[in-house]
Amino acid sequence: MDTADFLVAGAGIGGLTAALCLAAKGFQVTVAEQSDRITEIGAGIQISPNGNRVLHHLGLRDALEAVAFLPQMSERRDWRSGEVLAGGPLGQSVVDRYGFPYYHIHRADLIRVLAEAATSSPNISVRTGVRVLGLAQDDDQASITLDNGTDLRASALIGADGIRSVVREGLFDVQAPSFTGNIAWRSLIPVGSLPEGLVRPAATAWWGPGRHFVHYYVRGGAYVNCVAVVEKEGWEVESWTERGDIAELMADFDGWHGDIGTLISAMDPTACFKWALFDRPPMPQWGRGRVTLLGDACHPTLPFMAQGAVMAIEDAAVLAGCVSETGDPISAFQRYEGLRRARTAAIQAGSRRNAKLFHMHGDAAAERNRTAGTQHRQTLEWLYTYNALTAASTGDTGI
Repeated sequence: MDTADFLVAGAGIGGLTAALCLAAKGFQVTVAEQSDRITEIGAGIQISPNGNRVLHHLGLRDALEAVAFLPQMSERRDWRSGEVLAGGPLGQSVVDRYGFPYYHIHRADLIRVLAEAATSSPNISVRTGVRVLGLAQDDDQASITLDNGTDLRASALIGADGIRSVVREGLFDVQAPSFTGNIAWRSLIPVGSLPEGLVRPAATAWWGPGRHFVHYYVRGGAYVNCVAVVEKEGWEVESWTERGDIAELMADFDGWHGDIGTLISAMDPTACFKWALFDRPPMPQWGRGRVTLLGDACHPTLPFMAQGAVMAIEDAAVLAGCVSETGDPISAFQRYEGLRRARTAAIQAGSRRNAKLFHMHGDAAAERNRTAGTQHRQTLEWLYTYNALTAASTGDTGI
């Protein structure tokens, strides 16, 4: 398929969800992905009810539940004592309140579910092993030039090509990110390597001075996904595949509760990775004419609200709704951007605030602990009640 209604650059979570949402509305979509295979590095992610509302609407519930883990609770714990500072029920309670579940899922498993749905759709053509070199548009079409020398054309183009988006660079000047002063670590631990009962069926975050530690089950409970974030200067490599020295990680969490030491000791030293966290401010504009951006290409988000992937999923549903409502991609893209910019900017800002909130010291930490439960419940209500499937018709900005 050399022509389509829409081109999507990037077959990540946002790009594949956008293709599926558009295909469900009857549009023909071509997806271009630079990797030879649709796959994903990384580890676990959390998909909350506002994202699963979209994924279930696409008919993916059974496939997701076959590979996901459904946590029964969320917890915020003290770094030294282990005391639960805040949290609440998940599991069936979330379904009862918001209509959809909360999943812990390996990023690769989610990508596989989306890719299988996309490749089986008669309205979607997926091209792998092709890198986007540039883009163009005129009054009637948008096009991308690929590294194999061919051009793909469609009525419009969606840049879902991630934090280093080529489509964004083709539209706007590239804005350099700023280092947050935080280093993140990640590792997956087979459950069989841990003492029985060490990890509860929860989304657990341990808060401590200058750092925090998150863990939860993925792959149906077969693995524990661990992410640790430490305030540290002098190392600024932004890569998901850079191996770290587990002795450094152990030293970073010296003096913490014994459960954290047990988890770090159980990590595979050859599969412990670290990367520097960079921040990017909200973009004042996402698109021009027949070209727009989606997900990390326009609003990359720090991982402190567990909403980065979900925002891309919401984007996809709202964009498809706007296209279906208006019938004209130029006006649809303008409406989509108008509906999404404020909510995604608020998520970026909230994630940035949480980076400081989780790492407080002394009296500030004590005051945070006192009000943590109330703040947590208010945030959940705002996030989870949003309906991306109806936003185009209702004009809901999710703020």
